[in-house]
This record gives sequence, C-alpha cells and structure tokens, in this order.
Amino acid sequence: MTIAGSDSGGGAGIQADLKTFSALGVYGASVVTAVTAQNTRAVTAIAALPPQMVRAQIGAVLDDLSVGAIKIGMLGGPEIIRSVAEALAPYQIPLVLDPVMVAKSGDRLLEAEAVCALRDHLLPLATVLTPNLPEAAELLQLPCAADIAARLEQGRALQAMGPQWVLMKGGHAEGAICSDLLLGAEAAVFTAPRIATRNTHGTGCTLSAAIAAGLAQGLETGAAVSQAHCYLQKAIAAADGLGVGSGHGPVHHFHSWWPA
Repeated sequence: MTIAGSDSGGGAGIQADLKTFSALGVYGASVVTAVTAQNTRAVTAIAALPPQMVRAQIGAVLDDLSVGAIKIGMLGGPEIIRSVAEALAPYQIPLVLDPVMVAKSGDRLLEAEAVCALRDHLLPLATVLTPNLPEAAELLQLPCAADIAARLEQGRALQAMGPQWVLMKGGHAEGAICSDLLLGAEAAVFTAPRIATRNTHGTGCTLSAAIAAGLAQGLETGAAVSQAHCYLQKAIAAADGLGVGSGHGPVHHFHSWWPA
C-alpha cells in the first residue's frame, strides 16, 4: 500500500509507486493524501485531502486487503501526518518512509511546520527511512552532509529517532559515483555510476516503493534495498528514451517490459 500524493504528470507520487509495484510483481493499493497539478516542469497547485478522508482510505484498505508492506511519501501537513501515524500505529506491517519535502522542480511539498510532526510521529514507526541528503539535514536541523563520515553520523542520528533502518541516499552529492548508505542492524553501501540525464523525476518515490515491494515479497531489508537499487538504476538508464515532457522527465518504470 502506498500513502502519498497524486502526480498529474504520472512520474512521481502515487502513480510512480503503483507502476513500481506492478513492475516488481506485487499488487498495489493506494491512499491519496493530496492532489497536485504537476508536470515535468513545475507544481502549479496542491490540494490536500481532509485528514479524516486519508484515515478512512487507510482503514478501508487494511480492513480488507492483506497488506505486506506500506510505503509513505508526500503527506503535506501536520494534521495528515498525525492521522496517518494514529491509523498505522496498531499494525505491525513493514513501513518504508520517504520524507518527501521538495519536488524535482524545486517546489516545496511538505510544510515547514510539518517536519516536527514527521520526526515525532512517523520516524518511530518506520522500518526503513529513505532521506536524501537535504531531507536528512532538515530532519536533524543540521547542514547538509559533506562527506561519507558526515553521512554516517547523520544516518545514525536519524536511526536514534526510531527507524530500524536508515538509507542515506547520495544522489545530491558530487562525484562520478553515487553511493547510498544503509544503516541498521548492519551497514552496507550501494554504489552506481552517476548517469548523465535530467530525467530523474520520481527517483525517490520509485526507490522507496521498490523497497516496500521487496519487503512485501518477504525479502530481508538489505536484500530489498539491493533489489530496489538495481531496479532504479536500470529505470534511470532507460529514462531518456521515453521523451516525456520538456523538464525533468520520469524514469522508465517498465524498462524490462517495453524498451524506450
């Protein structure tokens, strides 16, 4: 199940999550938290759903479907964050939390005052937290990590807030090699050559959804992250062939089924 916002351009949010679930062989249910007017260039409008409607969707899905994992993306405001946390607290379901704050276009998707609510109410419930470097810094109220040592320190600080695992994504760092640092019961580093493309819309959504898909299939956390990392790299490599939009286009979720 994905709990996230809708992207009218189809490259991120609920749409990216459901595509990822399907590509990796799991059935996807969805809980919409907000509707965005969005394309590859900008987010032009956002309308949040009432918290009670978000909670009703969660209840409807969990009352009927056997949910193997949950992915959380865009939430918007503190009221929705608290409602989601309260609705999920009774369940022991693997939870992947992507602390979405800013769209690829630069438009803010999480209210500044909601960061505290996210930190206080949802981080303690997370099985895997998947921040990029700016998101990790904002959650900790620190400067962005400048090197691997700082990433390790910030990842451990986030883990101390409650998540069982923290995946510090390295896409915002410099260098020809992109490194993601997984911290939990053990540590691992996932590396890949940086691909020269502007078509990276929805990469964070896709990676966290892919991790959730692996957990739903019964994989251990490290194996789920490894599978998701490999899937995302192939989706990015195939992205330029899609030719969707004139801004930051989406990755190719179905690269294994139909070539770009």
